[in-house]
Amino acid sequence: MERRAFKRALYAVHEREAALDIVQDSMLKLAEKYGHKPAEELPMLFQRIVQNTIRDFYRRQKVRSLWSTLLSALSPGRDNGESDPLETLEMEDGSNFATSPAERLEKSQLLEIIEKELRRLPQRQREAFLLRYWEEMDVAETAAVMGCSQGSVKTHCSRAAHALAVALRTKGIEL
Repeated sequence: MERRAFKRALYAVHEREAALDIVQDSMLKLAEKYGHKPAEELPMLFQRIVQNTIRDFYRRQKVRSLWSTLLSALSPGRDNGESDPLETLEMEDGSNFATSPAERLEKSQLLEIIEKELRRLPQRQREAFLLRYWEEMDVAETAAVMGCSQGSVKTHCSRAAHALAVALRTKGIEL
């Protein structure tokens, strides 16, 4: 059962480590939620859980790549992964003068708009959004930190991303 699930996940995501994570998460969900079910029902339930976990993986990747692409475009020259895109755009050694002053001004204004819109979000949405997409925590970790259910984390993140996208769009900013 697990071998077939792994092959399905590997085929779907094309990454061995991600496929292993998907199968492991699926097995944990099966054990936690359906451990009391008869053994003959478990294979069918497990396959459904694997499918849903793969869908969750792609949803998470889509949202994460959207925000990381946007934010990495705003902070050129910082490849070490330790930078905070909402901090200043000026590098410590001043070596980012390859961009024109107009581009730097535009990027800094965009960062100010994003920071302002993040501050306008309700506290729980802002917290969930920052933990998931800046801190790159998974849903379970975020739920544990926030002291709420995983479903609440997903709802808060979805609402935050939607609110930010709408706010930016109304200001003429397309992602």
